[in-house]
Amino acid sequence: MIDNLFVFDNVIHLYDLSAGNVRADRDDALPARDRILDYIRAQVRDPRAAPGGRREFQWDIRWSVEEMHALVFDGSATDMAMAQTVPMFDWFEDWYSPVRTQHAMAAAYPDRVLFCGGVDPGYRGLADALEQIDHQARVLGARSFKFYNGHAQLKDCWRCDDEKLAYPMYERALANGVRVLQFHKGNPYGLQNMEWLSPVDLQAPARDFPQSDFIVHHLALPYFEEMVSIATRFPNVYLSLAGFMAFYRVAPRRVQEHIGRLLQTAGSDKILWGSEAALAGNPQPYLEAFMELQIPDDLRAGYGYPQITREDRRKILGGNFARIMGVDLEAARRRLGLVAEAA
Repeated sequence: MIDNLFVFDNVIHLYDLSAGNVRADRDDALPARDRILDYIRAQVRDPRAAPGGRREFQWDIRWSVEEMHALVFDGSATDMAMAQTVPMFDWFEDWYSPVRTQHAMAAAYPDRVLFCGGVDPGYRGLADALEQIDHQARVLGARSFKFYNGHAQLKDCWRCDDEKLAYPMYERALANGVRVLQFHKGNPYGLQNMEWLSPVDLQAPARDFPQSDFIVHHLALPYFEEMVSIATRFPNVYLSLAGFMAFYRVAPRRVQEHIGRLLQTAGSDKILWGSEAALAGNPQPYLEAFMELQIPDDLRAGYGYPQITREDRRKILGGNFARIMGVDLEAARRRLGLVAEAA
């Protein structure tokens, strides 16, 4: 916990950026992988470096269960997390964040980690995606599913409101008792057509599947205005900060503006903490930055943004995601040997 607040991280990824996972049949695969590595090296301190120091770190690896536990749980105030599959097959043989390693993380630490599966109808067709939903839910115990509908090649892209392609996946997830659906929106990689990552195609499914909860990652940037409108209007749409606090180091004003706007419009009940480890490095600096975050007086006076409160932080850091996932935080505190939160 941090300041006696339970931290339930919506999103960690055991990535595989190793050379062996790069697709040999795609000329753009290695350059795309290298662009991702360049971004990490430019933005993130080595989580294993000495405090305040920098050294070259081998990010082009397949993250292991032990390494992720050391990074997230030994290295930060995180109490629980969800290991999420990223079904990005464009440049990676075993996907960007493979099913097997996310499941292995949850299997190794069942008291701390939930498994989020992932499928894509562009990979081997809709029938295979539906079979994978069955397998991941019934055999692997997936508590949620992650979707990535915008791809490097247009033939692989699909809309989240496609009633013939997308809706059967949502229906199959519900049939397996999984109602939490998560989507990468915004934040395009490489030469993708960014409009496929707009969140506007989530409005129809959010309306047509009121029994499901839709979690959107990265605040759908650069589609922030659209995302705020959707999250404000649809009661079953939530926003994951998913690595967003990493910007606080270089652009604190931007973060203050976005968080202030979200508190004003969508409300703190709709916001989920997400570190994006390991891609964003050790979660601890971002947790500390979030605890120190204040909405400046000029933004409050000029735009009417509310000040962030301790209750807001409690909800965002873990309370909201626990409610969505049906996790009893008091029971989790006892199970993990944590001191109960003060009233």
